Amino acid sequence: MSAFVKTEDARTIAPEEGMQRQVLAHNDQLMLIRHYFEKGWVGTRHSHPHHQLVYVVSGAIRAEMAGRVVEARAGDSFVVDGGVEHQATALEASEVLDVFTPVREDYRELVG
Repeated sequence: MSAFVKTEDARTIAPEEGMQRQVLAHNDQLMLIRHYFEKGWVGTRHSHPHHQLVYVVSGAIRAEMAGRVVEARAGDSFVVDGGVEHQATALEASEVLDVFTPVREDYRELVG
């Protein structure tokens, strides 16, 4: 468990071209993730059982989920329910915070 994480201690990885990810504070129920997207990045369409709360810190993204398209800019937020197929695209260079519940076990390996 990492209930307190200093930004400078958070490991940054690049799981796909145009994206960087940091695992921030988390426990067994919640996980905070920071993503940086380069302008033009297009994420892989996917789904997962976790509920995902998305907050755009800076920039702008387009999200497609369950046939709905939203454009979110700095200060905007939205929820992707667990099991819903979705995809994101960076309209601008962006910083995005994602909160997942329950915790993403597949991201725990990034902590260290």
